[in-house]
Amino acid sequence: MAAESRRRLPSPVREIENEFILLADGTRLAARLWLPQDAETNPVPAILEYIPYRKRDFMRLRDEPMHHYYAAHGYAAVRVDLRGSGDSDGILDDEYLPLEQQDAVEVIAWLAAQPWCDGNVGMTGISWGGFNALQVAALRPPALKAVITLCASDDRYADDAHYMGGCLLNENQIWGTVLFGINALPPDPALVGERWRDLWMARLQSDRPFPALWLGHQRRDAYWKQGSVCEDFARIQCPVYAIGGWADGYSNAVPRLLAGLESPRKGLIGPWSHSFPHNGVPGPTIGYLQEALRWWDHWLKGIDTGVMAEPMLRAWMQDYAAPAPFHAQRPGRWVAEQAWPSERIEPLCLHLGASATLLDAPAKAATHSLCSPQTTGLAGAVWCGFGGEGEAPLDQRSDDGRSLTFDSAPLANDLEILGAPEAILTLRSDRPLAMLAVRLNDVAPDGATSRVSFGILNLTHRNSHEHPEPLVPGETFEARVVLNTIAHRFEAGHVVRLAFSTSYWPMVWPAPQVVTLEVDTVGSSLSLPVRPPRTDDDALPAFAAAEAGLASSTHTPLDPPSFKRVIERDLVSNEVIYRLVDEGGDLGTAAVVRIDEIDLELGHTVERQFRIDEQDPLSACTEFSERMLMRRGDWEIRVEARTRLIATQDYFVLQAWLTAQEGEAEVFVREWEERIERDLV
Repeated sequence: MAAESRRRLPSPVREIENEFILLADGTRLAARLWLPQDAETNPVPAILEYIPYRKRDFMRLRDEPMHHYYAAHGYAAVRVDLRGSGDSDGILDDEYLPLEQQDAVEVIAWLAAQPWCDGNVGMTGISWGGFNALQVAALRPPALKAVITLCASDDRYADDAHYMGGCLLNENQIWGTVLFGINALPPDPALVGERWRDLWMARLQSDRPFPALWLGHQRRDAYWKQGSVCEDFARIQCPVYAIGGWADGYSNAVPRLLAGLESPRKGLIGPWSHSFPHNGVPGPTIGYLQEALRWWDHWLKGIDTGVMAEPMLRAWMQDYAAPAPFHAQRPGRWVAEQAWPSERIEPLCLHLGASATLLDAPAKAATHSLCSPQTTGLAGAVWCGFGGEGEAPLDQRSDDGRSLTFDSAPLANDLEILGAPEAILTLRSDRPLAMLAVRLNDVAPDGATSRVSFGILNLTHRNSHEHPEPLVPGETFEARVVLNTIAHRFEAGHVVRLAFSTSYWPMVWPAPQVVTLEVDTVGSSLSLPVRPPRTDDDALPAFAAAEAGLASSTHTPLDPPSFKRVIERDLVSNEVIYRLVDEGGDLGTAAVVRIDEIDLELGHTVERQFRIDEQDPLSACTEFSERMLMRRGDWEIRVEARTRLIATQDYFVLQAWLTAQEGEAEVFVREWEERIERDLV
């Protein structure tokens, strides 16, 4: 039979709401399955997504269209709750543990042995699921034949939500508080029966403020190396499709995976945030599920779809867009490179000039001084966007005025870059600990300034993330700051700007003392990865329009959501307060949504507050809360997780609170206060 005829036509789908997968140690993992109607008589490959985000309720409406689509096109789509999450047994102690990975190996073997599976398994996921797909691939389970990883990283220390360039990201606390709250939710009694309360109490008793755990590892130690597949790319031998978005926090991993892996691989980077490309914002969206099917058909069914005959990397070359807090679409075009690294891309060196300019040739010696207010960075937006309003970087002129900037002359011709810009700097510091934020900006003729890319470096990590070294005040040293990978076209008439600051709040936790840096022009430069236009890009096949499968569940909105993102300045105290409130329903009265098929109401409210004095880094204070509600008739569960972080010269101090209610009764309450020594951070 010809290969093309083996492609299954869209078929009726049978859904299995829950099936427990029994592991060797007796733990049961909860799975939701979508199968082609005739899979028991005509076995098909399986596609696994394996995450802690509750298949039964909070992720139900996201999961159904995607997994139904796979099943309708001839795959067994399987969503599994990790150990200790959702409706699975056990305790979830941390992210990306070896036990999590070994459980996945057992799940893959179970899938391959089912009568509806032909023995071939693919693994996919976004964010956590993208991480563990790579981690499990490195263990080489025999049935795992291919992976699609989205919005994930190969390096848990240098390129995840915890640290950037050796600096503490406030995302560490944001994400840690989210996990702290999710981890406190119970399994659904409708699935696990009377055991639900014992399982819930065990989860509450073992829950912990995760930000403190991660603060205990401020350098790149063995904790972070475990699960970082960049430690040994050769361990991954199955094909990998790596996908990301320029508005996401994880796009850097795509080119690293293409360069580091030896197995068959492809990369795709669009304009999107932390989301799937078929519903990604900013747009344009693409037919991601059709693209995924081309990959799965090739590697799991042996059908020549042509997916591997195309260029290794495809990326959205972004054009200038006037800065705004939200972009529904980003102008640009698709470009491609046959291999990565690409021999076509050449570095352009621009030298820092004595008069704050960027020059084609080295300039005369000069020294520039830099000491930024602690509020520099308020126009920088979030570290990892999800496509929501207010997430995008604002006009950079407010931050540029608090920074040291160097401008090129207006460009005579368009200038396109694809790759990671790099600043090479000759510096001196007046403190033993300092951080440096570097931004690459695009300045339009009217002065509006858009951030193209940025990088952060804890200067004590200038030589190593594993073995940081204090700075010697007054001593000259070299630092290299690698900015986030980007594709961008600077238009003729625009100006390339390089901006430096000694703070970047509220994205990055400040150094413990006000710092003044000196930048020498001699030995300081900006390297841009210039990509000459490629005529073949015009002939690239267009992506199909976005599609999705059917959602079998219906939902009824009960409360309109409310969202606020506000910056306030107290002119008496000189304090700036950045607040975010995302109310998923008034949890005092009602839920935001009802899922009719499982008779369940859900609510989720997020509050985040960042405070800092303009001149005092030790005034920094972050306070976050996550409140969640689950209700079915008389059964009602409320959970609230809160964290607060401050710092002294020598310690981080994290406070945390966890409360849980069953009906009107408070059934669990616990407080923590943990002091973690600052380790050159």
